[in-house]
Amino acid sequence: MPEIFRELGFRVFFYSDDHLPIHVHVSKNGKDAKFNVINGIPELVKSSGLKSKDLKLAQILRVC
Repeated sequence: MPEIFRELGFRVFFYSDDHLPIHVHVSKNGKDAKFNVINGIPELVKSSGLKSKDLKLAQILRVC
């Protein structure tokens, strides 16, 4: 799984053989979330354990 970047404890990555729509996975401390990237804007699809404040921060990181 190619890693895009790490920042503020977040790891942003994707799976090279994954499905559409374009999306990224974000993990921090063993918790994760998935964001679709539509027109350069990340949209939360699902989260497993990330706190609300971490989700908001992850969404404004340079994920696109």
